[in-house]
Amino acid sequence: MNDYIPILIQSIVVLIFVFISMTATSFIGPKRNNIEKLLPFESGIPSIGNSRLPISVKYFMIAIFFVIFDVEIIFLYPWAVNFRELGSISFLEIICFMLIIVSALFYIKKHKII
Repeated sequence: MNDYIPILIQSIVVLIFVFISMTATSFIGPKRNNIEKLLPFESGIPSIGNSRLPISVKYFMIAIFFVIFDVEIIFLYPWAVNFRELGSISFLEIICFMLIIVSALFYIKKHKII
């Protein structure tokens, strides 16, 4: 239990610092509310129309596929680093792995998902 005392002390110090910082900025900081300041801001473009417009599903599909394939590629790095020590069996395994990834890409293109 004595090993956790420094972590507990650091956590308490951090919480006190955050509380003091948030309280001090609310009292010290300027309060100049006007119409422009209260408007929603997104990359400097003034908002026009309804913000609840439908967005194409393809946008989200591309984002999901990017994350999936990005994570899959991460699994190639440990294999590439230990390529010589792993031998020919691991080479066949990585070929199967890459075939699955490539077949997924062909499936996506064939069915025009993106």
